Amino acid sequence: MSEAPQPTTAAEKQSSARVLPALILAMLSFSVVQTAVVPILPSLARELGVSGSSITWLMTANLLSAAVLTPLLGRFGDLRGRKPMLLISLGGLVAGSALAVSTHSFTWLVVARVLQGAGGGVLPLAISIVRDELPRQKVTGGVAAISASMGVGSGLGLVATGLLLEHWSYKSIFWMGLAFGLLAVALVAFRVPTDPVTDKDGGADPLGALTLAGWLSALLVAVSQGNTWGWTSTRTLGLFAVAAVVALVWGVIEVRVAHPLVDMKMMSRPAVAFTNLAGLLIGFGMYGSFMVISNFAQTPEKLAHYGFTATVLHAGVMLLPSALGSMVAAPLGALLIARRGPRLPLVLGGVLGAVAMAYLALRHSHEGDIYLSSAIFGLGIGLAFSAMPAYINGAVPVEQSGIANGMNAVLRTVGGAIGTAVMAAILTGDTMKLPIPVSLPTLDAYRHAFWTAAVVCVLAGAVPFLIRTVKPATTVTTGDRTAAPIPGREPVRTDA
Repeated sequence: MSEAPQPTTAAEKQSSARVLPALILAMLSFSVVQTAVVPILPSLARELGVSGSSITWLMTANLLSAAVLTPLLGRFGDLRGRKPMLLISLGGLVAGSALAVSTHSFTWLVVARVLQGAGGGVLPLAISIVRDELPRQKVTGGVAAISASMGVGSGLGLVATGLLLEHWSYKSIFWMGLAFGLLAVALVAFRVPTDPVTDKDGGADPLGALTLAGWLSALLVAVSQGNTWGWTSTRTLGLFAVAAVVALVWGVIEVRVAHPLVDMKMMSRPAVAFTNLAGLLIGFGMYGSFMVISNFAQTPEKLAHYGFTATVLHAGVMLLPSALGSMVAAPLGALLIARRGPRLPLVLGGVLGAVAMAYLALRHSHEGDIYLSSAIFGLGIGLAFSAMPAYINGAVPVEQSGIANGMNAVLRTVGGAIGTAVMAAILTGDTMKLPIPVSLPTLDAYRHAFWTAAVVCVLAGAVPFLIRTVKPATTVTTGDRTAAPIPGREPVRTDA
């Protein structure tokens, strides 16, 4: 091996050009698949002959699977290599999509959505691969691009759903997921190099994994079904109690075992803990707002005297600017992180999200209002997503990168589940009296939902001020040479 401390410029370009597109496509594949069914849940209920409350399991099952499998795949990536776990993650997405295409059974469709949830492991694994494979000066931009791809894919998924349903059946949505997944598998298999295992001395923690899955399952089911079962029902309160008890047991286990799934000391570091809180709030704002905006746009104007009577496609197009905003946010976020540290883009992300939602609370009578607020919101979400991994990577060693980013992704998912549940409760809690058997929220209900999202985004933007500094990271040994500290692993300025 050459003794040169840095690879050549040509080698750096080749590495970035080969690896990064494959990882971005993998992230897009999961985010598109996760959100594509959201606008068609009512039509799927009619198509499959199930109730409106039952059909929500297509989202609940996916969120639950992603929340449980994301940290597990991230940790096994740290232990056994990131590329094999990334292929397993994408393999679950492909298997789920193939099953969804082949079945007409609601039960098997729920199973398919569980399998697709394995794709949640893409985010922490891809971020870890970027840190391992890209040259130092490309890491910040690469991580920002992958993180922002989550917002891009979510917006594109909503548009693609409407476009496909204009010409084909709901099966076309899952064909799209299958095609995306197969292409991502091929690119990862051939373009992403086999990475060295970074934690050879680490061990598995089956009891920690089981208890983590237990409390996350109880929490997400309670949150997702609370509107249907009733928030004070025995089932809902019982599941919240189970989640609290099992989470406590999980924490005790993780403190005492020799090789914990999640290092609680690492999780308690301010840069990690507060970034995870920001992730929870941003997830609440993003998923909740997408649902509210889509429902508002599809509201029949003649009945409600608001809304735009939009089709699924039209509603998706209204949210398309959010995907474009997230695209712009990736390079902008990387630039801000390099110059000022991750605080500024995370603060801006929360502020822009709040501005977008407050604008909709005040102005929502023209389609242009939706397009403008969607673009601002997407820019804010993209900036926030690009900043969170920078905070986390600057506070944890390389061998814990996968699990640390995995837990952040889990909390975004939990926040999304809470956000959609809270927004649904707001909308269903204040409905109109109509001469036909249709329940529509009042305009005030939508205003309250928009203001709620704005407040949550403000809180997300305030969280970074609780993070003072990130401790300097040690250098990383790779092969027979010691590499320079990786961006996000250096002392991070947070006083921007």
